[in-house]
Amino acid sequence: MTHHIDFELDRDYVELNQLLKLTGLCDSGGQGKMIVASGAVYVDGEQELRKTCKIHAGQRVQLDDIEIHVVAAE
Repeated sequence: MTHHIDFELDRDYVELNQLLKLTGLCDSGGQGKMIVASGAVYVDGEQELRKTCKIHAGQRVQLDDIEIHVVAAE
């Protein structure tokens, strides 16, 4: 079963490793970088290996059975 997290983006973009930290999927940006480097993270269905890839509103990030929907802050 897939779990969904809505992440409200209050700036132009968030770096992928920071997104994992901000959503509570890891404890630190460094740990986020290791998770991305392992090949476990997908952005819009494509494997993403760039640790500081810029994630914008409207994109989806998947890690294992968790999908993060990045939405623009009101």
